[in-house]
Amino acid sequence: MRFRLLRRRLTISAPRMAVRSALPWPLRWVMLALVLGFCGAISLWAFEFGKHIAGLDKDRQLELDSLRTEVVTLRAERAQLNLQIDNTTSSLLMAEKAAQEKLLSQIRQLEADNRALRDDLGFFEQLVPPAAGQSLNVRSLQAEVLGGTQLKWQVLVIQAARKAPQFDGTLEVTLSGTLNNKPWSMPLPGGAQKLQFKQYQRIEGLVDLPPAAVVKTVSVKVMEGTSTRALHSVKI
Repeated sequence: MRFRLLRRRLTISAPRMAVRSALPWPLRWVMLALVLGFCGAISLWAFEFGKHIAGLDKDRQLELDSLRTEVVTLRAERAQLNLQIDNTTSSLLMAEKAAQEKLLSQIRQLEADNRALRDDLGFFEQLVPPAAGQSLNVRSLQAEVLGGTQLKWQVLVIQAARKAPQFDGTLEVTLSGTLNNKPWSMPLPGGAQKLQFKQYQRIEGLVDLPPAAVVKTVSVKVMEGTSTRALHSVKI
């Protein structure tokens, strides 16, 4: 019996045997992945080494250096443009400020001219009609003592004719009153004032008074050559 069993196992008619690996399938996949990764790393190294031998890396480095240089140049140009914009803005602001200051100056000048015109208008409103037959008149003589030490005077000389000729003459101003309780008079320290006009001329001045002088009357006389053309006086 034993002989038959042994013969059956050793002959062709013996049952088939299967040889199986002791490694599980997950471990096989891990090993396969490692082998493929290693092969890929070797291939990539070979590719990079080939580019280095062929000089491709050198060209790429040159291109990278060129791009970096271009970036630096563009940044410098941008900084220069920003500086120019700032300078232009500052110049525009300064020009605008200068224009505003000039406009304000013109406005102040116009206001001053307007005040002067109003003063002239008020001065003319105080005029009295000219005396009959007199073409040249002294109008609205005004005088005021300031602080007891100075006298401010103002006078207007006018020719009543519509087409009056040019007048060339002088204006003499005389102050009268008392000094130390005695009669006193004094002409202008600067002498006669020159007159030259066709229609009118306004003259004013400021006179320093002697100590203890009391001005009571201010008189003016318009002279043409040696002839007297007009007289006028006002009491203070």
